[in-house]
This record gives sequence, C-alpha cells and structure tokens, in this order.
Amino acid sequence: MREVLAQAAFQLFLERGFERTTVDDIVAQAGVGRRSFFRYFPSKEDAVFPDHERCLAEMTEFLAAADDSDPVGAVSDAARIVLRMYAANPEFSVQRYRLTREVPGLRTYELSVVRRYEQTLAGHLRSRFGEDGDGALRAEVIAASVVAAHNNGLRLWLRSGGEGDPEVAVDHALALVREAWGRPAASTASTAPAVPEASTAPVVPFAVSGGGDGDGEVVVMVARKGTPMWRVVQQIEAAVGEN
Repeated sequence: MREVLAQAAFQLFLERGFERTTVDDIVAQAGVGRRSFFRYFPSKEDAVFPDHERCLAEMTEFLAAADDSDPVGAVSDAARIVLRMYAANPEFSVQRYRLTREVPGLRTYELSVVRRYEQTLAGHLRSRFGEDGDGALRAEVIAASVVAAHNNGLRLWLRSGGEGDPEVAVDHALALVREAWGRPAASTASTAPAVPEASTAPVVPFAVSGGGDGDGEVVVMVARKGTPMWRVVQQIEAAVGEN
C-alpha cells in the first residue's frame, strides 16, 4: 500500500504539479481513504521520499554492526546504502530530483532528510572518537564531509539523467574523504603546511623624511603579523639612526 500511494502521488505531482495536488487527489488516484494515506505518510512531502525511512533504518543497523578498526571507512560504506537506494530505480530518482529542484518546499524537506543521515553518521563517529576534546568536532566534520562527497557524486549522476554507473563518481569523492580523514589526528596535523615562527618573520622598514631639520621625519614600518615587538623597535631604531 505504501508503494501504491507513493506511485499515485508522484504521478499526480508530475501531471498537475506538487502544489496543485492534494491528499484527497492522491487517495482518489490510489483508490483508498485518507486514513490509509496518513497511516503511511504524515504529509504529501513524505510521499515524495517514501524510501528514506527504510534506508535510514538500514544505515543505522549497518553501523551498529561495524567494528572499530576503520570508523571513516564504515561511515563511507554506510553512505553507499543511500546511493544504492537511488540507483535501484534510476527513472524515479531522476524525476524526483527534477521535481525537488522545482519546488522550494521539497528542497527544504530534502535538506532535513540529509541532515538525519548526517546525524546518524556523526553519532557513530562520536561513539568511536569520544565526546571530549576534539572527538565530537572531528565526528561532525567527517560526517559532513562524507555526506557532501556522497551528494556531489550522486547529483552528478542525477543531472546526467541517470546515465552510467553512479558509484564511479561517489567512490572517487569518498576516496578523497578517506584520504583526508582516514589517518589518526596526529598524522593529519603533521601534514599541515609549516607556519614561519614569529621570531624569524622579516621586518621591512621604510623611512620618509618630512623636513630638512629632521623634526618632521616619519618612519613607517611594514612587518609580518606576529613579529615580536622588540624586533620592530630594533628596526625602527636602526632606520632612524641611519637617517
């Protein structure tokens, strides 16, 4: 019945437009009563995304069974569950994508669905990294990265009309996430570009004379941010002495 209602709703959305289709129209098309509709869908927006609740439950179950050896790999693999859901019915997925782009209310709803996936991934990572220190932050950042990478590859496939293998682009994007975050925090920190120490930062002095007797002399210093004050003063003294 859930599938029948979703198909009836989507057919009407495509024919009449989302805004002009009512729940009464949907149940009439499906040949059921209003109570049947609301037993499966809280709103007509939910009928556009009938498979996300099942997919979210499958993702949660998958993560619960994952071991602790590769948390980033686990959430990346969990994201592929969503991809397989879309790939199972390319025609419907492409039509839904186009409809969602046309209806602002559906875009807002879709964002709330995406956020639930992201929270599920972040919750799994927090259980591995801990809530203290940077553990919670690291979990949120990695979860957001996985979702962004997955959605980037998925939307490339949807915009192409569902042509080709959607896993190619998604796997490439997720590989970048694993490359960036699959290492321990200490090793990722060590790869950051070196910042020059303040004590070695150069100071470049400029002297502009404003009067013949020196009373109007102005010295303008240009120094790299973080340069110690003693070095700035030293260079000013040197510039004034030279003048």
